[in-house]
Amino acid sequence: MALRRLSVAEPDSDSNPQETHWIPLSDLMTGLMVIFLLIAVMYMMKVEADADRIKTVAIAYSEIRDALYEDLNAEFQSNLGAWKAQIIKSDLTIRFNEPEILFATGSSELKPEFKQILSDFFPRYVRILTSPKYRDAISEIRIEGHTSSDWTLQTSPEDAYFHNMELSQARTRTTLDYLLKIPAVAADRPWLIRYLTANGLSSSRPILDADHIEDPQRSRRVEFRVRTDAEVRIAKILEISR
Repeated sequence: MALRRLSVAEPDSDSNPQETHWIPLSDLMTGLMVIFLLIAVMYMMKVEADADRIKTVAIAYSEIRDALYEDLNAEFQSNLGAWKAQIIKSDLTIRFNEPEILFATGSSELKPEFKQILSDFFPRYVRILTSPKYRDAISEIRIEGHTSSDWTLQTSPEDAYFHNMELSQARTRTTLDYLLKIPAVAADRPWLIRYLTANGLSSSRPILDADHIEDPQRSRRVEFRVRTDAEVRIAKILEISR
């Protein structure tokens, strides 16, 4: 019997030679898409985890802030009127508003009346902040000195700012020096040296009236402000996220 010769069909010479590479290229693109999808999912999971961590810290900060405000308010409420002071809940600031009580005009020397106020206020303030309830949550206690933008008539606004900066820094250093020498806080002095800071801010944060015009009298003030570690922890989370 005669055998019939079998032949393999030759590729059509008119077909596109790139078609033979289509299947491998398709597989490659599919793989890349899967990789990109996994990266996107992982990134979203990390963002969500960071958001949860920030939310947890923010809730803890809110609870500490509210509790600390209540304790400060309960401790000093009866004194605030006589001291011409106020407690601001949003940032835990205690503000001494009466410049005539604090310093003489252009001077960094504490007036006797302000010394008496500080001798009464500061040991009680430190006792609350160093209590087990708050001690480990404190990252900084800021003494902030503020001035108005006023200086002499012949002084430019820029020069007035720097003159007031020098004055506000001198005032906060004088205040810091006086506070650390109060006998009632001697046992807490090492802790205070670590966390208590003096910050002269010149006229950078004036108090404005209802018409958004600077109130020079109210702008001349001394403030005590507490920063908790919540702010530091949130900053670290955001830095790591970058």
